[in-house]
Amino acid sequence: MTRRPPALRAALLALTLAGAALLTACGGPTDHPAPGTADSSQVQDLQHKLDAADTAATQADTDSATDDN
Repeated sequence: MTRRPPALRAALLALTLAGAALLTACGGPTDHPAPGTADSSQVQDLQHKLDAADTAATQADTDSATDDN
């Protein structure tokens, strides 16, 4: 059996820990709804964000038109 150099061992350990952190942060594969389905609260949240972005864009257009005059 050969020993890995310390730098390689450290890199493998860091990669393993990063992968574990990503899986933990994502909640794992069982927390996701089936493809093509969405929770109604998710849909409402995205609609609110879309409405807020649309309002901000309209306000920016209004502000720039006012500045031009």
